[in-house]
Amino acid sequence: MSLQLRVYVPDHPLVKHWLGVARDASTPSTLFKSALGELGRWLTYEAIRRDWLPTITGEVQTPLAPCPVTAIDYSVPIAVVPILRAGLALLDGAQGLLPLASTYHIGVARNEETLQPSCYVNKLPAQLQPDTRVLICEPMLATGGSLLLALDQLASRGANLAHTRVISVVAAPVALQKLGTQYPELTIYCATIDEKLDERGYIVPGLGDAGDRTFGT
Repeated sequence: MSLQLRVYVPDHPLVKHWLGVARDASTPSTLFKSALGELGRWLTYEAIRRDWLPTITGEVQTPLAPCPVTAIDYSVPIAVVPILRAGLALLDGAQGLLPLASTYHIGVARNEETLQPSCYVNKLPAQLQPDTRVLICEPMLATGGSLLLALDQLASRGANLAHTRVISVVAAPVALQKLGTQYPELTIYCATIDEKLDERGYIVPGLGDAGDRTFGT
């Protein structure tokens, strides 16, 4: 049975609200950063609630009687991987829901003429356990080049991409097509899918440069 890329766009009013705030060109940098933080929180919530976090069962004593319970099995490692620099804007929201996860940074820069990515920092461990749950934070999936580079690095270190989730604010069809071809086992959660890229490789209508708007540069 062939695999097919799974892309979810949560129909949640808070996701829609904060996406609208992020899209608005008049939104100041501080509020834009808050909007992406909220999107990181709600997209992470959606990404981890469907058969991703391993659980264990047990029993606790309530004030009245014994009671069966279910808890997250933290013996299975969880890794959050923000793609710098814009991915940092989603990180706070993700960490709030996954406080015991390890955080590994990957820095990727895009050549504005060729649109090709290059890695300038890689803090991934030399080897990841194959059952590690990986959550990647990448706000904009335009050409898909930065995410593909990160996925290549994760796969080379033993990550099972079937256990990998990506949270993104805006995705373009061209990026999703590339990702579906190279990593069909992947699952992506994004706030919206926009229609196209312009001649500079920016998503239209998009929300501009997420990194510049987050950090006021």
